[in-house]
Amino acid sequence: MPDKKKFLIRLAVILAGLAAFICAAVRLRVTDKEEIVSTTGYTYEEARVVEVVEDNLTEDGVRVGYQHLKVKLLSGTYKGKVVNATSAEGNLFGAVCKSGDKVVVHMSVANNTMNVSVYSKDRIVPVAVFVAVFLLLICVIGGKNGIKSVVGLVFTFITIFMIYIPMIYRGASPFVAAVIVTIITTIVTMYLISGMSVKTLCSIAGTVTGVLLAGCSAWLFGIAADIDGYNVSNIETLAFVGQLTNIKIGGLLFSGILIASLGAVMDVAMSVSSAICEIHSKALHLGWKELFKSGMNVGRDMMGTMSNTLILAFVGSAVSTLVINYAYDLPFRQIINSYNIGIEIMQGISGSIGVILTVPAVAIITSCLLDRKKRKRSNA
Repeated sequence: MPDKKKFLIRLAVILAGLAAFICAAVRLRVTDKEEIVSTTGYTYEEARVVEVVEDNLTEDGVRVGYQHLKVKLLSGTYKGKVVNATSAEGNLFGAVCKSGDKVVVHMSVANNTMNVSVYSKDRIVPVAVFVAVFLLLICVIGGKNGIKSVVGLVFTFITIFMIYIPMIYRGASPFVAAVIVTIITTIVTMYLISGMSVKTLCSIAGTVTGVLLAGCSAWLFGIAADIDGYNVSNIETLAFVGQLTNIKIGGLLFSGILIASLGAVMDVAMSVSSAICEIHSKALHLGWKELFKSGMNVGRDMMGTMSNTLILAFVGSAVSTLVINYAYDLPFRQIINSYNIGIEIMQGISGSIGVILTVPAVAIITSCLLDRKKRKRSNA
């Protein structure tokens, strides 16, 4: 009977949370977006290359100009029709095509004149397969908890696209939006993994604390180094979008740092809280000080690896910039004072600070809460 009651309570909490989430998503749904670029007469459609009419490969193996193709449209108004198309070999757009390739084409139709060019190879199937393999591996290897992790991961992505981005588009502070998303996803993920328990509550409190500390450290770093959200590489495009919408461009950088540090901070918070709870269950005589020390010992082992993970992730995203700087043999003074490198350093360091400070925060919250719970049982 207690198990059934526990299940019903958990189900009620999940349904109530789901209802609240759906209401918020519907409320924030944006149906009247500002038209930044006119798409009238322009569409992107699936197509298959039927024939390479004229290739652009020269005798010395260099491609010059365009390929001239015949493609069969697989979607859209003209589905089934074979049309002429061009394809340029570019690093970002176009593709080297051969007969039978599935591609995405950019179509422009005006005054009965159709202009078709290859945008890229159709990558939907490979992307879907790799995502499916990834999720399947989590479920197979992780078992029941793996399935819960997948549900939490899917929920996180849905929250970002249905709550976080619409909030920012409507003019909400990106920082506040990130804090709200952090709280929502942390509660749902932790609840799915551990249910309602002391471990879950402490993990949630520690995660939110750590992420906020990461955001605050990034903000302080930005003030000290004179870096803000207007120093990012694509600021021209962002500024143009900001002029036509209510998006607060300046806050996007620090908002992104909060979101980026969430995963690592959540991992540390759950691990430290779980370790302390496990120690407490096996040694009830230990006071909060001993539990705190044990939690810190576990957390210290995680600090280095998690900080390393965050810093290497940001270094990996900036590796092309680092290689260019090395190739041009730029002086250290120039490199360290560039905005791109400064932002990468700020992201890596602030995220790591969040991870480091999460350890004592979770350790003190969990140890004190467990000790208080033990004292209540003793006095009862």
